[in-house]
Amino acid sequence: MGPVLAGVLQLLALTVALGLAYVPLGDYMAKVYSSDKHWRVEKWIYKGIGADPNTEMRWPAYLRGVLAFSAVGVLFLYLLQRLQGVLPGSLGFSSIDPDQAFNTAASFVSNTNWQSYYGEQAMGHVVQTGGLAVQNFVSAAVGIAVAVALVRGFARSRTGELGNFWADMVRGVVRILVPMSVVAAIVLVACGAIQNFAGIHEVGQFMGGSQQWNGGAVASQEAIKEIGTNGGGYFNANSAHPFENPTPFTNLFEIFLLLVIPFALTRTFGRMVGSLKQGYAILATMATIWVGFIALMMWTEFAHHGPAFQIAGGALEGKEQRFGVGASSIFAVSTTLTSTGAVDSFHSSFTGLGGGITILGMQLGEIAPGGTGSGLYGMLIMAIIAVFIAGLMVGRTPEYLGKKIGTREIKFAACYILITPALVLVFTAVAMALPTPGNSMTNSGAHGFSEILYAYTSASNNNGSAFAGLNADTQWFNTTLGIAMLLGRFLPMVFVLALAGSLAEQKPVPETAGTLRTEKPLFTGLLVGAILIITGLTYFPALALGPLAEGLAS
Repeated sequence: MGPVLAGVLQLLALTVALGLAYVPLGDYMAKVYSSDKHWRVEKWIYKGIGADPNTEMRWPAYLRGVLAFSAVGVLFLYLLQRLQGVLPGSLGFSSIDPDQAFNTAASFVSNTNWQSYYGEQAMGHVVQTGGLAVQNFVSAAVGIAVAVALVRGFARSRTGELGNFWADMVRGVVRILVPMSVVAAIVLVACGAIQNFAGIHEVGQFMGGSQQWNGGAVASQEAIKEIGTNGGGYFNANSAHPFENPTPFTNLFEIFLLLVIPFALTRTFGRMVGSLKQGYAILATMATIWVGFIALMMWTEFAHHGPAFQIAGGALEGKEQRFGVGASSIFAVSTTLTSTGAVDSFHSSFTGLGGGITILGMQLGEIAPGGTGSGLYGMLIMAIIAVFIAGLMVGRTPEYLGKKIGTREIKFAACYILITPALVLVFTAVAMALPTPGNSMTNSGAHGFSEILYAYTSASNNNGSAFAGLNADTQWFNTTLGIAMLLGRFLPMVFVLALAGSLAEQKPVPETAGTLRTEKPLFTGLLVGAILIITGLTYFPALALGPLAEGLAS
């Protein structure tokens, strides 16, 4: 079997698995967030944090809950790292420096999981399991909660109430993320991923010297890292490490895990707004971009000039031989089109155009299918923009799901889509203009510029993957990337929740002959076009200086 055929068959198997999980998982999540009953364990949690889960919140109160909970998370994780040297189970590792502790706290609370440290050489068991793994659960649950609040904004009318943040967040953890992670961790352990609290020990001889590794609760953290689209690995090699990702099967299984909730949330959306066809339209948009990007990535990585590439069967530098070019291409596209950031290969070693595809996937806003929750609300914002453009073309007030998209709504949507590009381009420009940040680049020219562009694109879009080659463990990068992660996560949420509140206050608008049918393939095509055009106009100059210049020159 040729490598191209193997890659295509893996893509087909993955698509079938996602299709089988789509309906039951999507319907189950809709029931979770529509139920008025609380589990006993949830009641204990509400009592412990002093929250009343039955109190409905308007968008300012919902936002305050999101920000307050996340701020406490940043502070707790920062202090945990700073105190690591005196904590039990630290494996002898010292406390984390202030700038790196801030970066890591901002990273995991914002669901980015950018790592400027070697996990197996810096973090002990307490920080890994009591700090980082906990944030993998709750940060993902926060993203889903905000998405559900926006969906309620479309589904409700003549009220500004969006639900209860504390109930939505707790249910996301208890009823969705924990059960799925338990099952996934068992599968990973059965396939060879490690799960223990062992200390540092010698695992064998390597090139005349001993090789040492520490153990850890790797399988359980690997499970939620993918399910919650987090991405932070226990080891520096991330999902290329055999302790995290032992076999080609687990590689495909991990891709399935990072995609299944974002895709299934479109079914949840359709259920909650009372029209499954609307969910299918959003799903079709996401799937079209995802499959298209995978096809482009495989083409750039398999089709090469020169006998070395042809003999090897593709660009194999930086890719695991266990997985090959096809699986690595699927993983790279899936992890950058979601907010996962896990890697089973080094994106810096991809071809110039292949590396550009990973950057562009993040610059789309990670909406195909995007992160847990963030992908859905990002795509719904783009749907509002597309409806607005269509309204301008026919000369009528745009409507979406029975709600008018007026001046107020389009301002919120416009602010949402402007935040991330501003963070990416401004921080990249400043880093390239100053003398010190450039010293962190391993490469010069277009590839070196791509390293900087990738870093700020990853941080601002809360992806977390790295281009490799960039030394990001400096005060400049730890601080600026940390700021970019926090602003890129929580500023958009302000406008998402404000938009949700505005929509919930409206009364439904009846359909007329002139209403745009947003469940039809025509709208899916319009939405795909709007996404690509808006992103292209925003980022093309920066991409032309980096991956495009490198790809065209090779």
